[in-house]
Amino acid sequence: MRILHVVPSFYPAFYHGGPIYSLYHLCNALVKSGIELKVLTTDMCGRDHLQIREFPLYAPLGYPIYFFRRRFFVSVAPGLLGYLLKMVRWADVVHLTAVYSFPTIPTLLMCRLLSKPIVWSPRGSLERWDGSRRLLVKRIWEWICRHVMPQRTFLHVTSEEEAKASETCFKKIPTRIVPNGVDIPAEVKHTNGNGTLRLLYLSRLDPKKGLENLLQACQLLNQNKPLKWTLKIAGFGEPSYVRKIEALLKESNFGNQVEMVGKVEGDEKEKWFQDTDVFIFPSHTENFGVVVAESLAHGIPVIVSRGTPWKRVEEKDCGLWVENHPESLAQAIEKISKMPLRQMGSRGRQWMQEEFSWDQQAKKMSHVYFEINKNGN
Repeated sequence: MRILHVVPSFYPAFYHGGPIYSLYHLCNALVKSGIELKVLTTDMCGRDHLQIREFPLYAPLGYPIYFFRRRFFVSVAPGLLGYLLKMVRWADVVHLTAVYSFPTIPTLLMCRLLSKPIVWSPRGSLERWDGSRRLLVKRIWEWICRHVMPQRTFLHVTSEEEAKASETCFKKIPTRIVPNGVDIPAEVKHTNGNGTLRLLYLSRLDPKKGLENLLQACQLLNQNKPLKWTLKIAGFGEPSYVRKIEALLKESNFGNQVEMVGKVEGDEKEKWFQDTDVFIFPSHTENFGVVVAESLAHGIPVIVSRGTPWKRVEEKDCGLWVENHPESLAQAIEKISKMPLRQMGSRGRQWMQEEFSWDQQAKKMSHVYFEINKNGN
């Protein structure tokens, strides 16, 4: 089967975080399973451009990635349109990622004109929270999408929670749930904190992630009980927001308890996992949160907010699922400090091995492709 992925940014544009990581590894797993695959994308990497010298660029597993130069705004790449017709004709199924981006409406329209089925991954962009912006513009965009999409359209979501949010915007479109996968390290190592609870936040620095609530929770920890703790904040974001967080840290007088370590990847990321007792993720809303799965795969118990689809961490006894209010987060940190962290981490790692390998997710996604393609025959 021939699958065309259309996405506003792609590997190695890891500036955009979890979705890029997830899609890249999904494509790799699909190719390993025998799917013939091409990627149509732009060179967007935040405000910068990827430095791509080949066209197409071939991924390590041999599939072609067609990068087109972003000319203006976030992801507007006029050159992409010139290839879209040929690429959609080639494909048996088109897999579109993202909603409010330049390639979305042209891809939906082209699939409709050529009667091609499309699997559409919103990647959490249809979920709303109190800080959601430009709602009127988004509703207009969604209205256009509803009127140009092909008859054979599936929404691909990664959780039940995302399915509910997506169905609110696109009520008559069938949804299929395929979670993201995670790389499972062959072995994990952990250092000793010598009586200090070592917390890690590792994600983009963005208002949606609830980091300000976490810092308020840390202030409460210092007021309430003499728990020994540290927090490492790993990640990057818009400079204005990073400056805001830095200012909050100065006002809070945490001293050496809280440290911003910037962007971490590869071996450096592995080191932070080794030196962590609990991963904490206080996001207001999240369609999946691949870094939660990564932490569990490394044998680290987690504290995750109820804005994330990780309710089962409590069922699997490998973490806490709590409100992301400062008080709730502070209570959760105090509670987990008294729990058997290594045993919890082992249970989380086993769960990831059993249900979240990339091979398993590639099989599920292949079934979705075959189902929607069969419906038109």
